[in-house]
Parts: sequence; structure tokens; C-alpha cells
Amino acid sequence: MSVTGLENVSSGINPTSSSESNILGKDDFLNLLVTQLRHQDPLSPMESAEFTSQLAQFSSLEQMSNVNTNLELLQLYQASINNSQAVGFIGKTIKALGNSVGVAESVADKIHFELAENASDVIAHIYDSHRNLVKTIQPGGLNAGEQSVEWDATDNDGNKVPDGTYTFEVIATDTGQKPVSVTTIITALVSGVAFKDNITYLLAGNQEVTIGSVFEVMEKLKSANEELTD
Repeated sequence: MSVTGLENVSSGINPTSSSESNILGKDDFLNLLVTQLRHQDPLSPMESAEFTSQLAQFSSLEQMSNVNTNLELLQLYQASINNSQAVGFIGKTIKALGNSVGVAESVADKIHFELAENASDVIAHIYDSHRNLVKTIQPGGLNAGEQSVEWDATDNDGNKVPDGTYTFEVIATDTGQKPVSVTTIITALVSGVAFKDNITYLLAGNQEVTIGSVFEVMEKLKSANEELTD
């Protein structure tokens, strides 16, 4: 009797969570093998070659299970290393790829972006979580390189927006009205670290930034008052 032939043999097999999810685990396989031996015909026992083959399958399954366990342990170890390294970001200023901007206590983070070349006209659109346009800011012409725009956390009607995370896009054109390439950036001081759903987030400004999106780390940027006292 083959393993596939055991589909109609239900006695002696206890259902497990793996069988409920249609996944054959090593315990299920062993139960099937024992049940197969128990229900084989004494007058026509299982051929030794088939029995050996199934034992080999069970051995392979056991080895694969061990490999999977080792990989899970390795992932946990790697995650612990990443988490410990993330703590080192606290107190430093990061630059990360992204187009989100946070608002907390009616104070908004700056909008940061980089222009590939000089732009004669720059427009920044800010959206809420439902992609509704909240604010349009027109800083005018800006030079190539990294730039930032202030947002007073109000909408186009002058009303204060609720605290939360918003997204922005920047559209730039040159003197010939040709598009200028724009890279949106998140630049903020890291004040803490959060771990959610096996993902490490840096608490930067008024928002959470995934550690994988960070491309530059700097010492805390000095304010104008701090520079004057030095």
C-alpha cells in the first residue's frame, strides 16, 4: 500500500494543525507511515524497496525541517543584530528615500527633495492618507541640489490639519517648461526606535522611517543658535 493509498485510511491518525492547513508535516508523515504498516495485508506485505524509499523520504523531510528551524533561528539572530544597530541611530540625523511628511501637535516636518538641475518653477502637493489634496505650496524657482520647503500644517483653506502622516510630490520645470528630475527625501533627527511586525522603524521627526530606506547618517545638525555659540 502506497502513501497515496492511505487517503481512505482514517483510523489511527489524529488531525493536527498542519493537516488542517493542507501542509504535511513530519509528524503527519510518520503517522501515515505507521498507519500504512498497521493496515498492510499480511499475505502481501509491503515490498522492501518501497518501504526503504518511504523511509528515505521521511529522513529527507526531517532534514528539511531541521534546515527550516535553523533558518528561522538565523533570521531571529539577524533581526536582533539589526535592532541593536538601529539604537545607534538615536541622536543622529538621517536621510532616507521617501515622500512622507509627519504632523504632530500641529507642527509639520519640512519637505525635503533634491533637484537634478536648476528649476524655474517648483510646486509641492501634499496629500492625506486617502490621496486627497490637502495643500499646494509654490516656492518658485530653486537651484539644483537638495532643497527644503516649510509647511505650516494647514490646508489650502488655512485650517489646521489633523496630526498624522501625509505624502507629498514635487513637480519642477526648467525655463523651457521641461520637467526637472526630483528625488523626494526624508531628513530628520532620530529620537527613538520602534519594532513592529518584525520591521525596524526609526522615529524621525514626526514619522516612522524604515531602516532599509536610510542612505545617509549624519551627526545631529546644529541649529542657528548653536552655531553662533560655538
